[in-house]
Amino acid sequence: MTRVLVTGATSGIGRAMAEALHAAGYQVLALGRNAQALAELAAGGIETMALDLSDPLALAALRDRPVDVLINNAGVIPKPGPFVKTSATEIDDTLAVNLASVLHLTQAIVPGMIARGAGHVVFTGSTAAHAPGANFAVYAASKAGIAAFAAALRAELSPHGIRVTELVPGRVETGLYSAVLPDAARGDMYADGNSLQPQDLADALLAVLSLPTRASVTRLDILPTRPVPAIQLK
Repeated sequence: MTRVLVTGATSGIGRAMAEALHAAGYQVLALGRNAQALAELAAGGIETMALDLSDPLALAALRDRPVDVLINNAGVIPKPGPFVKTSATEIDDTLAVNLASVLHLTQAIVPGMIARGAGHVVFTGSTAAHAPGANFAVYAASKAGIAAFAAALRAELSPHGIRVTELVPGRVETGLYSAVLPDAARGDMYADGNSLQPQDLADALLAVLSLPTRASVTRLDILPTRPVPAIQLK
């Protein structure tokens, strides 16, 4: 049975991925910090682990765990607005979760893949990395780092038979903005019903993983069919 590790698995895209993978017969380890959500996943038969991704020592504890597919999905976003008004704490926290933790976890897991001569590393990226705009400078920088890391890692790992995929979604209706935007603004974002849903990303992931090992999806852009409204900052 294929062993999959999913970060940020307690909500949104990560939870949809964990549940879809489990339903498809994968052996899933779901990482997150929300105890209630982890308990719900465990009740559904998914192995869970509470873990702080910003703690390198905690991530190192996973070094000897065999993982066939690593899904680096967890992420945060600072409050949208001018970069000059972004606090040092917001910058540090965003880079710690979105980039540094991904590097540390991948470094812990990949050696086992190299030893086995097979594996798949998946990143949940963002269109903000490839078409950045105003008011999202720090988030865009963190996701651009992921895009560059994925490309460099692919060059290193492909000779070992290991695939690397960057999923690049446009706006997805999740709780990502819940802590940084008021309910009214979030409601306006999703009012037209045209945003992607977490299940759309989960379905795309299953399609990527179903390909034979000779085929590697390097980057997959997934956008809403219809344009979505811009975020209105107050």
